[in-house]
Amino acid sequence: MIKIYGIKNCDSVKKALSFFKKHNLKYELQDFKTDKVGYEKISDWLLHVEMKTLFNSRSTTYRTLNLKELDPDDNAKTELLCKENLLIKRPVIEFNNKVLVGYNETEYIKELL
Repeated sequence: MIKIYGIKNCDSVKKALSFFKKHNLKYELQDFKTDKVGYEKISDWLLHVEMKTLFNSRSTTYRTLNLKELDPDDNAKTELLCKENLLIKRPVIEFNNKVLVGYNETEYIKELL
């Protein structure tokens, strides 16, 4: 089963869900706002993708927390991702021991179809 992590009202998540429905791919959605992910899950993702891929430095939360000026290192970023799941770039897709981050239709076609 493919698992999608994100928030329902995120445009990138909406595009991913539309792709999955269009191609009849079964998935389960975990919404960060109602069911947060913790350190173990985030650490697992970081075994598959780089911090710069997972950490959303363009998010409202990033700006609100003034993180550009604080310039956290990767350890601090991991802690921030655990406390503030909205700093995670969306969607995060898990399948077959792989992790995809963000919406990229070309990558989805290559990896999922």
